[in-house]
Amino acid sequence: FYRFISENLTAYLNKHEHDAGDVSFDYRLVADSDAEFARDEVVAEKGFYILPSDLFANVRDRASGDENLNETLERVFKNIEASAMGTDSEDDIKGLFDDLDVNSNKLGSTVAKRNQKLVKLLDAIGDLPLGRWEDNSIDLFGDAYEYLMQM
Repeated sequence: FYRFISENLTAYLNKHEHDAGDVSFDYRLVADSDAEFARDEVVAEKGFYILPSDLFANVRDRASGDENLNETLERVFKNIEASAMGTDSEDDIKGLFDDLDVNSNKLGSTVAKRNQKLVKLLDAIGDLPLGRWEDNSIDLFGDAYEYLMQM
């Protein structure tokens, strides 16, 4: 689901900028400090906001070198939920990631082992051939999400 909402948001913002004439715009590459321009509008439209550095693809790209990946993911999930606080979508987003415990001993007995497992999970999810989100129904992403949660 994290991958889905990251790709969905990126495509949404890219389309708006491309339609406005900036065809080279790529939200993934925008500095976080420059990304705040759209926060209020995006939260009103999408119900949440993710800074570029917190997008699934960007976290995945840095994952193998992030000694605190578990903390990074926990912070990202909290930031996504916090982006909806005080808005109409707060109830929909609140607690969305509560079932994900990136510090669980089930992932490994040490932080390093947990992070190794988290890198593998991010890579496995990132490598799923889901195509562009616009070309798929939420059912495909939902099925993948349910499968991964069961595993």
